[in-house]
Amino acid sequence: MQTHRPTRRQPFSILAIGLAIALGGCAAVGPDYAEPAPAAAALWQAPLPHGGSGTALGDWWSQFNDPALSRLLRSAESGSPTLAKAWANIEKARATLSSAGASGLPGASGQASVTRGTQQTGGVATARSAGLDASWELDLFGKVRRSTESARARVQARENDWHDARVSLAAEVADTYVQYRACGLLADAYAQELTSMNETAKATESLVRAGLTASTEGSLARASLASTISAGLAQRAQCELLVKSLVNLTGIDEPGLRQQLAQGSTGVPQPAGLAVQSVPAQALRQRPDLASRERELAAASADIGVAQADLYPSLSLSGTIKVSATGLASALTSWSFGPALSIPLFDGGRTRAAVDSARASYEAAYADWRQTVRTVVKEVEQSLVRLDSAAQRTAQSESAAQEYRRYLVGAEAQWRAGTISLLTLEESRRQALSAQIELIGLQRDRVAYWIALYKALGGDWQRATPASPPAGTIDEEKTHP
Repeated sequence: MQTHRPTRRQPFSILAIGLAIALGGCAAVGPDYAEPAPAAAALWQAPLPHGGSGTALGDWWSQFNDPALSRLLRSAESGSPTLAKAWANIEKARATLSSAGASGLPGASGQASVTRGTQQTGGVATARSAGLDASWELDLFGKVRRSTESARARVQARENDWHDARVSLAAEVADTYVQYRACGLLADAYAQELTSMNETAKATESLVRAGLTASTEGSLARASLASTISAGLAQRAQCELLVKSLVNLTGIDEPGLRQQLAQGSTGVPQPAGLAVQSVPAQALRQRPDLASRERELAAASADIGVAQADLYPSLSLSGTIKVSATGLASALTSWSFGPALSIPLFDGGRTRAAVDSARASYEAAYADWRQTVRTVVKEVEQSLVRLDSAAQRTAQSESAAQEYRRYLVGAEAQWRAGTISLLTLEESRRQALSAQIELIGLQRDRVAYWIALYKALGGDWQRATPASPPAGTIDEEKTHP
């Protein structure tokens, strides 16, 4: 039996191993990451709705007090392909993290074989062998640690992307739902106007046939009627398009969706209020997309350390045990164990270039983060300006619509009395209709700006909120191929 035993070089082997273990505790190379602070103004420059008082973002959708909207939001989130894709990206990032952590652990592999054949003596013999190989690359300069740090940051970035997709989806569903409700009100306004126009056209035709008014008055009445019908048809088509959009967003079949819409309120939802913090940094931390950029920045910082570690020597420990036997002969056992040191000498500047590339990637990630900060501030400020303007304009529009309607009622009475022409009456009618349409549009836009502010402030997401797999993913359906 052949056996490899330590020789006079044993003290050197023990010394090398001890040195490797000691060096294994060295600090990882590369920069230690620190989260940057957003450079923003101390206070919002735009006016705050309701002085910044109200309810919390977490209660946002309950403020609408609209069960139909709540059901649509739940349906959209439960079956969204966008969220399913975002969850798949999380799973992929988690697998990368597991792989990065495993590279710092010892590895072992085994092999075995059995062969049978003739020998030179003429007999038949069976040869058996089995072996075990083990290796461990020591993390002397923190390459594995930095790789794990980078992978962990990217897992967190993908989780933040999932939350960002969730907030965006909810905002899009709610905005489309609000547009649909406003569209219905506008269609009803055109329908009411069409009824009035029909009566006017009939009355005008009677006057023309009786010779009490000019034929041009009949032409004007018919033209106004056709124009109102066309506007009403266009509005109904817009409502149908919004239904199709809701089907796409929620995944509900169209008959079921129409049934749910029929059960809800026909008016434009009106939220109760929203709490707005006066310090931009507090709102900036509420944005999952910005949090994702920050985690990508952390990953890019760790990647610099990964690249720099390749500039330094690497030390690995490896060992082999092999057992073999032929026929009835005694089994032979052999083993080996020892360290292996690899020192980078010359690679044409490839490793240095990898470090420079990692540093450039970090600078690009930092630029992306800074741009996202600016975008966040812009979106919040614009939402606040639009919301404040819509609130002020809505009050004036309500007053204008009411007065124009009163004026139209008086004009209709004067036309029936013969004191004004049909042209004057139709002009009054168009003014009243325009005022009503403007009011409905402002009511719709005001809620849309609330929703935009909800999205700009990051929705009801909070840092460290766990992501959850949507229905239909491999985590939910184990039978998925």
